[in-house]
Amino acid sequence: MHPSRRRLTLILLVFSLAVPGSWAQETSSSTKKTEVLWIDPGDIRTRNLYWGPGGEEHQPKTPVQFVQEDMHGTTPKFDVEDSDGKKWSAKLGLEAKPETAAARLLWAVGYSANENYFVPELEVRNMPPFLRRGRSLAGKDGHVPNVRLQRRPRGYEKSRKWNWRHNHLYGTREFNGLRVMMGLIGNWDLKDDNNAVLENEKKDDSPKIYEVSDLGTSMGTPGKRYTDKFSKGNLAVYRRTRLIAHDHGEHIDLNFPKRPPFTELLEFEWRFFFHQLNIHWVGEHIPRADAKWIGSLLAQLSPQQISDAFRAAGYSQTEIDAYTQAVLSRIHELNAL
Repeated sequence: MHPSRRRLTLILLVFSLAVPGSWAQETSSSTKKTEVLWIDPGDIRTRNLYWGPGGEEHQPKTPVQFVQEDMHGTTPKFDVEDSDGKKWSAKLGLEAKPETAAARLLWAVGYSANENYFVPELEVRNMPPFLRRGRSLAGKDGHVPNVRLQRRPRGYEKSRKWNWRHNHLYGTREFNGLRVMMGLIGNWDLKDDNNAVLENEKKDDSPKIYEVSDLGTSMGTPGKRYTDKFSKGNLAVYRRTRLIAHDHGEHIDLNFPKRPPFTELLEFEWRFFFHQLNIHWVGEHIPRADAKWIGSLLAQLSPQQISDAFRAAGYSQTEIDAYTQAVLSRIHELNAL
């Protein structure tokens, strides 16, 4: 290679290495005030996990009016309007209870979560005679059993989704803490569509909030296993699965998310299968210090607070006790690091 060309190549190489670093540093400082993933929860011991992010005052006023069926995703859902004119998303089926409990645990330690409430039997006026999805779950005569009602945090709306790998908060302590929390609750469906960047409805200078907005695959297996019924809300598997798989000194690996079975390919779930393979890193190589940090926050929760999260989700007392012990066991793993 000609000497002048070699010098030019070297200059370009140095420039290509230098620019991304300075850009990342500039972006990091400029986004600190505009985008947040975690907000200091204050005194965690005083948080009411029965009522959760919305509190008692924001619970939906029943009965509700049917608005329309929501065909997004795979879980049966429909939109309703309560007696105060507030809009809610009603979710039926296997995800209703786990999501209600999981949201409260995330919110307890400072992460954003939607306001949600579990209703054992919801009176829905103008309910159609059948739904296109979940016909067997829709109840009779407008009385719908086992419903999770959810809406965005007060004053916020979704502006876009965010990507687990490519986001401005990647690598921060709070981001790594969120990775641990996904393992603790076992929320394995980590699609970008299930993430939301929330923006203040007033479009002012308030920070944009990063949120995992769909937690329906929590409280069961650490990855999809054969059927939804076996995977979602599977208490037996959840209680016997350890959170931490490997301790490498400065970093740890979680026992989450598990790779999907090859039967997903036989069922032509190719896109989901390869996405789950690509997202496996979320539970790997987590800085030990960051895992201990989120563990120290979780350790401030009392057994009663954790039980309240599951009581709010409509579980039986036997299930509440079992889930509470399982969550406490996972918290102990983090604090034993």
